[in-house]
Amino acid sequence: MRALAQFVMRGPLQAGGVAAVTTAIPLLFWIGAAVIGLVILRLGISQGLSIGLWALLPALGWSWFGQDPTALVVLLQAMLMASILRTTLSWEKALLAGSFLGIVTGLMLPLVYPDLLNDLVQAGVRFYEEYNAEIASSLGSELETVIRQTMNASMAGTYLVIGVCMTMLARSWQAGLYNPGGFRTEFHSLRLSPAIAVICVITMVAGPVLGLNSMLLGWVGGLPLFVAGLALVHGVVGRKNLSGQWLVLFYLALVLLGPSLMILLVVLAFVDSWLDIRRRMKPSGPAE
Repeated sequence: MRALAQFVMRGPLQAGGVAAVTTAIPLLFWIGAAVIGLVILRLGISQGLSIGLWALLPALGWSWFGQDPTALVVLLQAMLMASILRTTLSWEKALLAGSFLGIVTGLMLPLVYPDLLNDLVQAGVRFYEEYNAEIASSLGSELETVIRQTMNASMAGTYLVIGVCMTMLARSWQAGLYNPGGFRTEFHSLRLSPAIAVICVITMVAGPVLGLNSMLLGWVGGLPLFVAGLALVHGVVGRKNLSGQWLVLFYLALVLLGPSLMILLVVLAFVDSWLDIRRRMKPSGPAE
C-alpha cells in the first residue's frame, strides 16, 4: 500500500487515474476514497477536489445507473473528513462532520433510492416470516417498519464506518511518506472533549424521544465514542510499552464479544473524555 501511495503522489495524473479506475471497479471503491483523502491531506482541499472529480464520475455512474450509492457516499465521507482534518487538525471535528453526513445520508436514502430500500425490506420480511416466525408474529404490522429502519440505519452506518476507515488509511499513508510515526502519535492521543461526548450520548438516546430512527442515531452518535475508545486502548498499550500481542488479543476479543465490548469501549471513551485516563497513567520506563 505504501508503494501505491508513493505512486499516487507523483502527480495529479497518477492520482486521478488511480482514483477513477479503483472507483469504477466493484469492491475497490475504498481505494479511490483513500487516494482522494491523501491528496486533500497533503496538497490541500482545492487540489483534492480537482482530482476528486475523476473519482466522482464513476461513483455517480454506479449511483445513478447501478442504483448503488456506496462508492459515492464513501467518497464524499472521506473527502469531507479529510478536509476538516486538514483545516482543523482535529479528529474530533472530523468524526463529528462524518457523523453529520451520516445523518444526512440516512435521511436521503429513502428519498433517493426508494426501490432499493423496498427490495431490501421485502427480502427482510420474507426472511423473518420463513425463519423467525415468532419474531414476525410478535411484531405484527410493525415488522416492515422495524426492518426498514434497520436497513436504512445499517446502510448509512456502514458507509460512515468505511469513510472513517478510509480517512484513517489516507492519514496513515501521509504519515508513512512524510511524517513517520505521526499517525500513531495522533491516534494514541485522540480523545473527545466532555461537551462533544455528552452530545454524542444525547444523540444516541434522542431517537425514541424525538420519534426519529433510533438505530441511525445510535450509529452516528456512537461511532465517535467507539473510535475514541479504540484510541484509548491503543494509547494505553503504547504508554505502557506493551507488546503488540495485547492489541491482537484485544481485537480477537472484539470479534468474539462483539456488541458487549463495543458498548464497554463507548462507556470508557465517555469516562475518558472527563478523566483523561492516559494523562493520569505513568509511562513505563525502559526495560532494565
